[in-house]
Amino acid sequence: MENNTSLQQQLLEAGVHFGHLRKKWNPKMLPYIFAEKKGIHIIDLNKTTEHLQEAAAALKQIARSGKKIMFVGTKKQAKEIVTECAKKINMPYATERWLGGMLTNFNTVRKSVKKMQSIDKMLNDNTAESLTKKERLTLGRDRDKMDKVLGGIAQLGRVPAALFIIDIGHEHIALAEAKRLGITTFGMVDTNCDPNKVDFAIPSNDDATKSIAIITQYITAAIAEGLAERQAAKDEEVEEVGDDEKEKKAERLLAEAEAEGGRRGGGRGRGGNNNSGGGGQAKRRPGGGGGNFRGPGGGRR
Repeated sequence: MENNTSLQQQLLEAGVHFGHLRKKWNPKMLPYIFAEKKGIHIIDLNKTTEHLQEAAAALKQIARSGKKIMFVGTKKQAKEIVTECAKKINMPYATERWLGGMLTNFNTVRKSVKKMQSIDKMLNDNTAESLTKKERLTLGRDRDKMDKVLGGIAQLGRVPAALFIIDIGHEHIALAEAKRLGITTFGMVDTNCDPNKVDFAIPSNDDATKSIAIITQYITAAIAEGLAERQAAKDEEVEEVGDDEKEKKAERLLAEAEAEGGRRGGGRGRGGNNNSGGGGQAKRRPGGGGGNFRGPGGGRR
């Protein structure tokens, strides 16, 4: 409970509870509104804390399963925070502008990313040296433009499993694309938005930099935990596999040693029979010789 209280205190200090003017409100946000003060709606921080923890737990599980979570925040106040947080946990992000079809037309977007990467390669190795200075400059400018919009998804090989959105009203295109593809959506929802449009709504002030920062950082920490747990589980598996392999190797060596011992023992056994056989033959020869000897003796008689 203390943990929740301290979290609520931090949210309060960051101004997460400040909503929009009453005239701009969305009636569907009523369950999350605590009061109205000077014509401004105040968000209930108990609800914010509850929904934030629920969203963080769900995102932690997604990260633990090894899937990608894309951060979307193209508002001026959110750009820097979202970029920094997404880079920290190596997740894709969109902070400049949302390209229409970034998810629904993902294959085409991937082609643009590959084009950007091939320009990168050209500029980094000696291929670009054969070009004129003007051509090199043009290539560099094209690459920078592409990097601005596509840089955040350069490492994204397939459509992400979830979207974390700052201001679902502002990012309505991203939200619509995610809905169409059945991607799980998480979002900061202010008093002027419809919370039912996202799977996990976090009622909060989506305009203040401090508010965006505290929510995004809390979510990032949860994802980082999920990734750490995944890595720990992988390491354990590797260790177990290593132990199993060691045991199997020991068993194999033991079996080989036993088989080798058996072969040698069998060899000795066979050798023994030959010797005894040889002994038998040696005995028979003198015996035979004795018979011959007695023959002449009989002749003497």
